Amino acid sequence: MPRLAKRTEQVMPFYAVELFKQASALNAQGHDIISLGIGEPDFTAPSQVVETMHRAAQAGLSGYTPPAGISPLRAAIADYYHQQFGASVDPSRVIVTSGASGALLLASMALINPGDEILMPDPSYPANQNFITGAGGIPRLIPCSAEQRFQLDAETVGKHWGPATRGVLIASPSNPTGTTIAREDLKTLIAEVKRHDGFVIMDEIYLGLYYDEKPQSALTLDDNIVIINSFSKYFHMTGWRLGWLIVPPHMVAAIEKLAASLAICAPSLAQHAALTCFDPEVMQIYEKRRLSFKQRRDYLLPEFERLRLHVPVAPDGAFYIYADIREYSQDSDDFSHRLLHEAGVAAVPGRDFGPAHAAYSMRFSYATGLDRLQEAIARMERFLG
Repeated sequence: MPRLAKRTEQVMPFYAVELFKQASALNAQGHDIISLGIGEPDFTAPSQVVETMHRAAQAGLSGYTPPAGISPLRAAIADYYHQQFGASVDPSRVIVTSGASGALLLASMALINPGDEILMPDPSYPANQNFITGAGGIPRLIPCSAEQRFQLDAETVGKHWGPATRGVLIASPSNPTGTTIAREDLKTLIAEVKRHDGFVIMDEIYLGLYYDEKPQSALTLDDNIVIINSFSKYFHMTGWRLGWLIVPPHMVAAIEKLAASLAICAPSLAQHAALTCFDPEVMQIYEKRRLSFKQRRDYLLPEFERLRLHVPVAPDGAFYIYADIREYSQDSDDFSHRLLHEAGVAAVPGRDFGPAHAAYSMRFSYATGLDRLQEAIARMERFLG
């Protein structure tokens, strides 16, 4: 048999997907499983967006688009960033991609050479490491404490920057913790990376899902970083596979050249439909949904503490709770397995997000209805005794 490439051995598995398979199998057997595992909103695209997609299909707008995306959508994204997050963005810097995954693939291919080391916080979203590996780079997870909000900071970056280090990949708000990087901390972090002539890739996928202070994009601090975002989370279009990059002007031509070969274009019907996401009427729908996520978070946090599932840092964005289970177990894999099979509640063990806190931490997603979350808490209370 042909020998597989070494990168297939280096790619990190995603245990949340395996958990999803187990939960689905139990559901198929007739068990009622409440999923607090997969980070997928229980909302779907508003009807207005779906109707626009149908009209685009009937109008024959399903052919290839330019590699960087259709111009009206690039302009709409630029305006969205200006109106919502305070960043002035020229539409020519916006590259529409096949989801945030497509955005990170292009950014990695454009910035990372074989052997380049990229710093990431531990904990962080596991799949991001694989894009670095796929480009020949070396992801280096740096343990980050609750005192750091589980985020990289300037001091940590400076301490771990080595001869092979090329840049950092960070997220605010973060998956799995739901924590943001404080504005001053982010400013000093970016300055530290620039001091080393490095790059910053900033994952802002959850930027629209905020629950405390209204956020600003990292672009308001530095215009030369690379932004990744998506229509999957805030806009609830997970399977539509649509995202975007915002890149410095000098990167645009290189990114377009890569996109033309690696993807040709993002899904064309999804692009046309996404224009409707920014209609004022539809944005009001998204705002109501954001507040419903906040309601779920505000219900769960005191319930977790009551159950002695300590939350070291309260999430101020996304839809995740990163909880400490040491009151009950030092083995999150075993705890997750028992919670699924004995209580019918699926949640992701810590090893998905890095080794530093893996044994005693778990991620719980509240991307499901409040009534199901209440039932999950009741089941967990019985399970924990």
